[in-house]
Amino acid sequence: MKTKAAAGALERKARAKKIIARLKREYPDASCALHHTSALELVVATILSAQCTDARVNLVTPQLFAKYRTAADYAAADPKVLEQEIQSTGFFRNKTKSIIGMAQALVERHGGEVPQTMEELTALPGVGRKTANVILGTWFKKNEGIVVDTHVQRLTGLLKLRRQDDPVKIEQELMDIVPREDWTWFSHTLIQHGRQVCIARRPRCAECVLNRLCPSSTV
Repeated sequence: MKTKAAAGALERKARAKKIIARLKREYPDASCALHHTSALELVVATILSAQCTDARVNLVTPQLFAKYRTAADYAAADPKVLEQEIQSTGFFRNKTKSIIGMAQALVERHGGEVPQTMEELTALPGVGRKTANVILGTWFKKNEGIVVDTHVQRLTGLLKLRRQDDPVKIEQELMDIVPREDWTWFSHTLIQHGRQVCIARRPRCAECVLNRLCPSSTV
């Protein structure tokens, strides 16, 4: 006899399959919104994106990436100068400390190259599991986990695809019901959908491809 929890998980998995099918038709090529041309640029952009919009980060990074081209460049940066350069992204003192510390660790431990494992990435200053998932999935095409940002957290709640509220536990729940090959695409898609359609203060349910599958739909 199935437990209530197991039955609930099966129901969520079945609904997730339908939701993914519709999203794939709508967003077949969803990708990371942070502009970057290397793993290092993506790490820096992701650190800057904490508590900041991707659009704002993309305004700041062109000049930054033109000036700091290697991990050694960031490692040797003057903190006061870097703080001014990234000030508009908010929390700039902490972000400066993270970027310089991350770069120094890359130079000291990895020959200036961004590593390709979760363990090595999360050992870098300023790089948590969410950032590591972005790097691994987006740049290295390795689906090690699902990025749970504010959009993913909000939309999976509205879609009733999760029961937990803690991002780490949400990630585990989603990994259980979303096929592994879709993990990176799934998070990029929910982020894009949350910005364009399922907008927090004014959701456009009438235009949403998921309105017949969403328990929170207003139509």
